[in-house]
Amino acid sequence: MKRALPLLLLFGFGLLFAALPSIRAHAAPDGMPAQWLDPAEILKPPASDWPTFNGDYTGRRYSSLTQINRANVGSLTLAWAYQTHSRSLESMPIEVGGIMYITSSNQMWAIDARTGRQIWQYQRGGGGAGGGNKGAAMWHDRLYMTTPDDHLVCIDAHNGKQLWEIQIDDPALKAFGSVAPLVVRDHIIVGTSGDTEDLPGFLLSVDPMTGKIQWRWDAMPKPDDTVAWNSWPHDGTDVVTRGGGMTWITGTYDPELNLLYWGTGNPHPVENGDTRIGANLYTCAIVALDPDTGKMVWHFQSSPHDTHDWDTVMTPVLFDGTFKGKPRKMLAQANKNGLFFVLDRTNGKALLSEAFVPANWLLGFDKNGEPIPDPKRDPQLDGVLVTGGVGTNWQAPSFDPETGLFYVNSRESMGVFYLTMPGKRAEGWAGRDFFLSSKSMLKAIDYQTGKVRWTADTLGRGGQFGILTTAGHVLFTADSSGNLVALDVVTGKTLWHMYPGGTLNTGAETYELDGRQYVVFEVDSVIYGFTLPAH
Repeated sequence: MKRALPLLLLFGFGLLFAALPSIRAHAAPDGMPAQWLDPAEILKPPASDWPTFNGDYTGRRYSSLTQINRANVGSLTLAWAYQTHSRSLESMPIEVGGIMYITSSNQMWAIDARTGRQIWQYQRGGGGAGGGNKGAAMWHDRLYMTTPDDHLVCIDAHNGKQLWEIQIDDPALKAFGSVAPLVVRDHIIVGTSGDTEDLPGFLLSVDPMTGKIQWRWDAMPKPDDTVAWNSWPHDGTDVVTRGGGMTWITGTYDPELNLLYWGTGNPHPVENGDTRIGANLYTCAIVALDPDTGKMVWHFQSSPHDTHDWDTVMTPVLFDGTFKGKPRKMLAQANKNGLFFVLDRTNGKALLSEAFVPANWLLGFDKNGEPIPDPKRDPQLDGVLVTGGVGTNWQAPSFDPETGLFYVNSRESMGVFYLTMPGKRAEGWAGRDFFLSSKSMLKAIDYQTGKVRWTADTLGRGGQFGILTTAGHVLFTADSSGNLVALDVVTGKTLWHMYPGGTLNTGAETYELDGRQYVVFEVDSVIYGFTLPAH
């Protein structure tokens, strides 16, 4: 294992930040590659580029690059750094043709992915108090991002000039935009966020040229959807019209089945189930949609009648393989509720349902593999002790097809859940939770059994970091002490670490340019690009 010097010390030896003076939307320098992405390129496994939120449609966050591998990752060195001077970044940059596009709230930067030098900066006016922006999408020579006041903005990739914007939902109702859009052929798929007020979640498909809405899918059912409609009370309240199911983390896509997979958020009011007796479809669910029409093909509910704020927005990871001796097209998800699911993604049938952290909130699983909540663990006025919460969070996991392991940063926790707004007229946040103990660790899960093959202690109470794996047998993530780390994908052994002087709020990505592989991390407001020393 090789220790790298802290970045602040390296700066003291003369390392220069690559940020140029802030400018707005000027043209790319001569000689830079064309800013263009054919949506068909996203079908390919990520290698030379990282063209979408998860690198490709599968959500596996696995790269076929091998130049940086477990034998030499200890020599990883800093190639460049770019300072955005923004709030702490939560986005995944995309990289296409040697240009990297980085987002924050109402801001986007284009930089040279070889050097970190700025090409242009986009700065939008407007307010909004939403969560951190998760990233951009690219279609041909256009870029798309959501904004804190819940708009979708279209930007010219050549110069950073805004082409159009549309409103997704009403910020006056505390809706906000944070999700990284997903391009599927000529559809820009985008979701919405917000649970301070009671809002219904939905997905939109938008025309990439005009911003015209092509279709809308609602997480709240209509009366003609009998089963889902009857999973909500109809007792004079209007809770079914404002019951949550936000869609704030990017989904995945299977081009062969032509199915879009997306996770939905928790129901509203939050942590009060008395006002919404029933399963509360389609909240806390994985849904499969036809991307051309928005029609739902199947659903799987990972937290029926959620009373603990356990969204199901975590990445639905796609892979093919055998399960119990039979070839399957699978979808796997490690959930915030502490459960790990493997589904047949052709029909949504559960192949495996298993806890990956200690969880006392469920009685078991029903015949469909969905958990059966224990009503004794619902929030109470005087509090109730619950384990299993925040088993993981929105930061992306990774699946390595060579090892067959699903890697997730997890948290084993114990907390007390209180009901603060009882009764059927509750709104918004109707409960509170306070965690008494928490232990973070990275877990490598065997998808065939749901059993944990190995763990790596990430220390402290944090541990919510994204993960990248590569064909070089290396896993990149961070730990709660603030280190960026590289681990052996087979054993979990630490191969490299360094302290960047800040916090990783998302995950790493990798790409190759001019025969050199780069690994990129966002730490607070800075993007760092690492590579092997030149020979």
